[in-house]
Amino acid sequence: MTVSKFDPHTRPTFAEQFAPKLLTVLREGYGPKQLRADAIAGLTVAIVALPLSMAIAIASGATPAQGLYTAIVGGFIVSLLGGSRFQIGGPAGAFIVLVAATVALHGMDGLILATFLSGLMLAVAGFLRLGTFVKFVPFPVTVGFTAGIAFIIFASQIKEIFGLSLVHEPGELLEKLPALWQARHSMTPHALGLSLTTVAVIVALRRWRPSWPGMLVAVGLASVVVALAGLPVQTIATQFGGIPSSLPAPALPVVTWAKVWAVLPAAASFALLGAIESLLSAVVADGMTGRRHRSNCELVAQGAANVGTSLFGGFCVTGTIARTATNVRAGAHGPVAGMLHAVFLLVFMLVAAPLAGYIPLAALAGVLVVVAWNMIEKPAIAILLRSGWGEATVLGATFFLTIFRDLIEAIIVGVALGSILFIQRMGRATAVDAQTPFVARDEADMARPREAYAKNMAANPDIVIYRISGALFFGAAASIGSVLDQIQDTHKALVVDFSAVPFLDSTGANMIEELAHKAQKRGATLWLTGASRDIRRVFLMHGLRKPMVRYAVSVEAAIAELMPQTP
Repeated sequence: MTVSKFDPHTRPTFAEQFAPKLLTVLREGYGPKQLRADAIAGLTVAIVALPLSMAIAIASGATPAQGLYTAIVGGFIVSLLGGSRFQIGGPAGAFIVLVAATVALHGMDGLILATFLSGLMLAVAGFLRLGTFVKFVPFPVTVGFTAGIAFIIFASQIKEIFGLSLVHEPGELLEKLPALWQARHSMTPHALGLSLTTVAVIVALRRWRPSWPGMLVAVGLASVVVALAGLPVQTIATQFGGIPSSLPAPALPVVTWAKVWAVLPAAASFALLGAIESLLSAVVADGMTGRRHRSNCELVAQGAANVGTSLFGGFCVTGTIARTATNVRAGAHGPVAGMLHAVFLLVFMLVAAPLAGYIPLAALAGVLVVVAWNMIEKPAIAILLRSGWGEATVLGATFFLTIFRDLIEAIIVGVALGSILFIQRMGRATAVDAQTPFVARDEADMARPREAYAKNMAANPDIVIYRISGALFFGAAASIGSVLDQIQDTHKALVVDFSAVPFLDSTGANMIEELAHKAQKRGATLWLTGASRDIRRVFLMHGLRKPMVRYAVSVEAAIAELMPQTP
């Protein structure tokens, strides 16, 4: 029988894993109708991305121009090479904390080099097919670090919201808050008014005119007010001298071994968070459209995008959930929408660069306040807090470590706590039932109908049967082993049924091996029944062969062979 290439048990080919979704879409047939849909969606996303890219860049310690470079170059490459039909790449709020810390420690050259290295790491991770492992990050961890990042983003915008004057704004939250409080007397009422108005306009338009680009409208109105009224607030022009009207020439980052070694931890952080964020965004798009993304192809594309954007002076690129969702809702057909979004951003920069100088930083801070609020998954947090102490502990640990320590440390600790919680629950779910003397069961107790056991088998004191249910792994081996150790010397035969054991690791197999040695010393016969092919393979690797143990397809088959031997 020939196995179809769509058989879920076959290993996907290289082309099936790494062919960009753009090729898939073009093979399906691409015409004016699809191009029109992608052009409308791309323009919609570009309007959303324009103020957001600049706001994220400023909050990260970069220039607004770098935010646009990142969105244009990185966004184009993500859609060109990506494994998701609808993914929109660009600067993301989740990176603000890491990028700002990298700029503070290593300067802008260090940030660009770290972005370049993170791109190489992501590409290697994709080619090594590590994309499928990102899904093992527990849900409370993603919710916790996302909420922590949102809190830090809000804290980073307090200075611009209130228009405070600070010579140096500390990066650490516990140092930042006292410094901001000491500068409270320098508050600018106009800046606070612009920030609050920006938030109000965005929220109002989202409620009453959801089809309008709320962020762009709010920032545009604030810019008009500042330009006409001459308000004394910081703008992109006064702070950064405006933005250029073209892309810079590509250039390799400055590379020295000392610099590489210094920024390597930051690059690893970028790669880890980028992988998590981009694949989560792709999963969201899949859920909205019913499509399936290629995770490893997506990682390769994210890697290429980070390398590409670093050549133009940009910083970290990743899949962005909000812009990807906007792309889907706008009716995008495929990756061309993401590529056109980057083209539209380039056109905006070429045409409207002088006007961008009027944008007040307080308005961009208002945009980020809305972004931070939207990042917090309020319903998910409520569910996790009600789910029990385990989920609440993982959520709280990840949240507070993100705020007060380090994002990567928070993810590592959160995953470790989640793993321990899973192991504990799996261990509790694994149980063993003993029958001694062996008694027959009713058919109603069985997974499938069987004939009742013979009467002479129903009360045999020489046979003891153990039925293990659940995964027999290191988390459950100790408790199961303590039960099996209670075998009495009077038993002549021990039957252990594995028909309800889906998984066995080396610890569980070693425990059964010790049981076999004990049974052999007592002169008892150990029967292993119902073991699947994979479980039996593990047993054989541990030396569980005749005459140490006997195998049977079922408890009934083992009893049938045992009865002539037991009077």
